Amino acid sequence: MKKRLTFLFVAALLSVTAMAQQKKFMVHTVAFYNFENLFDTINGPNFDEEWLPDGKQNWTGTKYKQKLDNLSRVLTELGTGESQKESPVLIGGCEIENRNVLEDLVKHPSMINKDYGIVHFDSPDKRGIDVALLYKKKHFQPISYKNLPLMIYEKESGKKDKDADDDKEENVNLDKTTKRIYTRDQLLVTGLLDGEEVNVIVNHWPSRSGGEKKSSPNREAAGRLNRKIIDSLYAINPNAKIISMGDLNDGSFNKSVKIEVGAKGKKEEVKPLGIYNPMQKMAEEGMGTLAYRDAWDLFDIIMVSEPFIRNDYSSWRYWKAGIYNKPFLVQKTGQYKGYPLRNSNGEVGFSDHFPVYIYLIKEAK
Repeated sequence: MKKRLTFLFVAALLSVTAMAQQKKFMVHTVAFYNFENLFDTINGPNFDEEWLPDGKQNWTGTKYKQKLDNLSRVLTELGTGESQKESPVLIGGCEIENRNVLEDLVKHPSMINKDYGIVHFDSPDKRGIDVALLYKKKHFQPISYKNLPLMIYEKESGKKDKDADDDKEENVNLDKTTKRIYTRDQLLVTGLLDGEEVNVIVNHWPSRSGGEKKSSPNREAAGRLNRKIIDSLYAINPNAKIISMGDLNDGSFNKSVKIEVGAKGKKEEVKPLGIYNPMQKMAEEGMGTLAYRDAWDLFDIIMVSEPFIRNDYSSWRYWKAGIYNKPFLVQKTGQYKGYPLRNSNGEVGFSDHFPVYIYLIKEAK
């Protein structure tokens, strides 16, 4: 009798497994990439002198074209594999000079047939680097979009901390009269993903210029703004599907992410109106998207709201996340061997960050 019950249990289990295998799912990729200094060769009103033909980077039309070639290769291959053959349906980006460079990117020969639309605003950042969202028009239709400013001010403090670097970005962005630090806005886009409402926030939080400790309050303020946007969306709809992504210049365990946004790294810890951060587990395993002084950090983060991690797959749900760090994106020689292959000393690369992505899945009808 016991053997018969065991046999029946196994048979039932195999039957359920077979049914599950017969189910078909639709898959979309959502990605974020720091484009690292995507500048054209035209002298604009921003501090772009370094990225001109006669500037420090000797940024010629040929080099600009190569940069577009490189970025378009990444964006068309990002997240593709056995489970996904299509390029991302949504791409958040940062370090973008203006809308013109995005127009050149989406019209690139390898991108144009993807038919990406653009949501972009000029930010108050004095270098003129902005955030933006690219979207596949056949799958995503924007309903509304706005840029939300981050109001932060320099506070008098002592010397730079021991981790201070020589990044002068915030010095350029500092208004010496008002003490306001002009940094990137947070971009909020609400639209229909194959008919289902999805909210996307694209971020590029303040840098660590002056050192991590001294600059941390600026990113904590960015985290509070991010949470305020998330809470406003939840107030309208407690079941709101929200994706917040960007280069946060902080990791999953920094106060800006862990406390101010309130992101959780384990699904079981995420309560209604909460936020799940799948990148936390990757960070715990030593994975990273950028390297500095031979140490890896995972500052490029995609977080999703609680409704995305529910078990009903009749609508879009989060499936899994990844870092796109293929060999062609890696520096092969020299001092920075193993680092992301960036633009440096006038040489054209890809970016000093690896892109990140998540898969969304929905059961096909």
